[in-house]
Amino acid sequence: MKLIGIGKCVPERVVTNDELSNFVDTSDEWIVTRTGIKERRLTLGQNTSDLASIAAQRAIDMAKISAEDIDLIIVSTVTPDYFTPSTACVVQKNIGAKNAACFDLNAGCTGLIYGLVMAEAMLKTLNYRYALIIGAETLSKIIDWNDRNTCVLFGDGASACVVEASKDGVLSMYLSSEGEKGKYLECNGLPLRNILIQNTWDSFVRMDGREVFKFATNAIVKCIDILLKDANLQKDDIAYVVPHQANIRIIDYAADKTGIGRDKFYVNIDKYGNTSSASIGIALCEMYEKGMLKKDDKVVLVGFGGGLTSGGLIINWSI
Repeated sequence: MKLIGIGKCVPERVVTNDELSNFVDTSDEWIVTRTGIKERRLTLGQNTSDLASIAAQRAIDMAKISAEDIDLIIVSTVTPDYFTPSTACVVQKNIGAKNAACFDLNAGCTGLIYGLVMAEAMLKTLNYRYALIIGAETLSKIIDWNDRNTCVLFGDGASACVVEASKDGVLSMYLSSEGEKGKYLECNGLPLRNILIQNTWDSFVRMDGREVFKFATNAIVKCIDILLKDANLQKDDIAYVVPHQANIRIIDYAADKTGIGRDKFYVNIDKYGNTSSASIGIALCEMYEKGMLKKDDKVVLVGFGGGLTSGGLIINWSI
């Protein structure tokens, strides 16, 4: 499997830390020193499928294929438009990918990684040629805007990857889950309500930041070590590491522990905040736009998030 197209879409509306401080007890200094975030994008009406569809079309255009060529659409999201139909099916309709099989997955912020690994397997087993993998979120609709510990962290956005079946491209893959730690990052579903019971609870993101930090830093280091070993590569062989953009302290700590070098870890959390499953793809798009990536560069993609989940890939850059 090789990458042949990427695309991103973020809302136009920028919300700075200073603006956010008008709504909740916080400050630019407080947020930046603890997270590295300076601003984020929030939707003014675009839902998850809207952002996903735009990112998808941009990736398809880069790949120079038709939407009708796509055999598979996988959307990773924790903020779907509907319980049913899937966001993937909505995207299929929006872009005209009438020949694709479609489904959503939920692996939290590791979702794009899970989607890419799943696509690799399905391209092989079902003899597909092209797959579209999307990470898309409108996290602003599941945020408690009175909770300064969480509302300052997240933003809205989407990213998409078009991949083609190939023997080259992916050098190693790794996935992991630790369900016993799921309580450290939660968002409730609908309350249980029927003719026999009437429960009430909210559906906001709740997070134990200390525990998530411990998990994330260990997960990144472990994942990269396994990926390098499985690909028979050394740290010096890696051109860049593209981590999930959750917190600058997590990235700095992991960069130090891996010994790869902070300069190889791409960071854009300052502009977008944590966009969950969209973040790695958004970062890749920025790197491509800046001309940072050269053909056959070995790039590590590594994610961690709700579940708790983690995972990564090493790819040969092919665009």
